[in-house]
Amino acid sequence: MNTIRVVIADDQPLIVSSLKLVLETDPLIRVVGTANTGYEAISTVTELRPEVVLMDIQMPELDGIAATGQLVRDTAAKIIVLTTFNRDDYLFDALDAGASGFLLKNTEPETLIHAVHQVAAGHGLLAPEVTLKLIRRRTAGRPAEPGPESQLLQSLTERERQVLALLATGGNNQEIAAQLGLSEATVKTHLSNLLAKTNLRDRVQAVLFAHRAGLIQ
Repeated sequence: MNTIRVVIADDQPLIVSSLKLVLETDPLIRVVGTANTGYEAISTVTELRPEVVLMDIQMPELDGIAATGQLVRDTAAKIIVLTTFNRDDYLFDALDAGASGFLLKNTEPETLIHAVHQVAAGHGLLAPEVTLKLIRRRTAGRPAEPGPESQLLQSLTERERQVLALLATGGNNQEIAAQLGLSEATVKTHLSNLLAKTNLRDRVQAVLFAHRAGLIQ
């Protein structure tokens, strides 16, 4: 396997050092750069072109949300946002900007390493115990309005809509396969197809799409 090159963007040196120490216990992960502000994150990632960026939200000069949006537009880097429970508004702004997932700053080391591998492989990172609650809080009381998402939803087959609905309520591939009586390989195929049809990048974006399209109320 190729080495996963990572940039860490956080304005707290202790956090940067701790994250670097954890990540580099995995021989397949290499931290190639760090940044202390949003502007530094943009310049560092643009220059080094890492596969994954760990992005803090609250940074001086330019916050992580704005930096994420620009990097998603301008580079191929996949961004994991670092956040805390009490700023879920920031979290969703970051996901809207194109982040591939998020982690809490107190996450376990093995979870952090797993997340980097997952996102590097193109799988959006969802923490079900956090994501589902936050999505429901954001969409509560807001009826879906007809729009691009609703139209794209109609392009999916019935089975693809079923897979998307289960994904949006926190299911992983194994759980979706069990509920639908399918193999995990078939579930992966349906996921790939629905992502292609809806022009979505990963599972995180698919979950948000499902809620915006009114598939999950």
